[in-house]
Amino acid sequence: MTDSVKLISLATAAPEHVIFQKEAVEASARLFADRFEDFRHLARVFDSAGIQKRHAARPLAWFDEPHGWQDRMQAYAEVAGELFVKAASSALRQAGLDAGDVDCVVTVSSTGFTTPSLDAQMARRMGFRADIERVPVFGLGCAAGVSGFAIASRLARGRPDAVVLFVSIELCTLAFRLDELTRPNIIATALFGDGAAACVLRSGEGGLAEVESTGEHLFPDTLDIMGWKIDDGGFGIVLAQSLPPFAERELGPAVTAILARNGLTSGDIDRFICHPGGTKVLAALESALSLSPRTLDHERAVLSEYGNMSSPTILFVLERAIQAGLPERSAMIAMGPGFSASCVTLRRVA
Repeated sequence: MTDSVKLISLATAAPEHVIFQKEAVEASARLFADRFEDFRHLARVFDSAGIQKRHAARPLAWFDEPHGWQDRMQAYAEVAGELFVKAASSALRQAGLDAGDVDCVVTVSSTGFTTPSLDAQMARRMGFRADIERVPVFGLGCAAGVSGFAIASRLARGRPDAVVLFVSIELCTLAFRLDELTRPNIIATALFGDGAAACVLRSGEGGLAEVESTGEHLFPDTLDIMGWKIDDGGFGIVLAQSLPPFAERELGPAVTAILARNGLTSGDIDRFICHPGGTKVLAALESALSLSPRTLDHERAVLSEYGNMSSPTILFVLERAIQAGLPERSAMIAMGPGFSASCVTLRRVA
């Protein structure tokens, strides 16, 4: 019988630059108010977003100037590389391992890219072996924190003696656009921050939690809900106003179906651990999952302190849930481009 896969360690990291929401709204007003007539109406989202501060790859003044692909990707390569090393090294240290023990590394990111991929760029600095298996994944967006975790856990299950490192890195702020006078761009300016997280997964005894099941749901005809519009200036946010009501209406049945495929029901879940996409999305999730209002407290705390960092955000929430003490069974839930929902259930390690 194959040993179950365990989450051995979890570490988080964020860039050094901090942007307080008060500073963000003042800068946005300076940059947009005279050029976009709906700005003053939309600016209320800065107050209603539930965010106090965020971390950013570059200082606030950097965003006053226009930047093209080269500037953005140079910043991405530099800062994402630093965060990769910081988060991955911390996770390995917590697990009592070093980089030479890693057999496979899964890296998810949808806010920038390098070729060779980040895992190769940082291989010498980390000290990875030459025979390491690398799995870089792009395009899963906010869902990648759960989907990538699931991929890493399946790789660990398929190779019982392997040490699998999972790294999630997003630099959402680098997609800020001065030239995009649109509602989604203003909302993105109010919501998104930067961060990274890393986990070590391995079959065997011990660990922080057992990975019990994984599953995904791809909603048909929903390509326009979330994603990137890519042009000469860089990434441009696609974010439909219908997202919160869509989540409230559709997520519950999707999660029920994912759990059912694994022989579970919603009643078997003691704590849902959710990606905090925003305050409206959190309220929609609580309704969709039949939770009492304000149940998702760790989620709101992470959102307040870091904003929506896309894929690593759920792992910041998981870190707090672990520190508070995981219940018998929990389920990580995240939604992302596709439009899709991802779910991983975790069992408490006795």
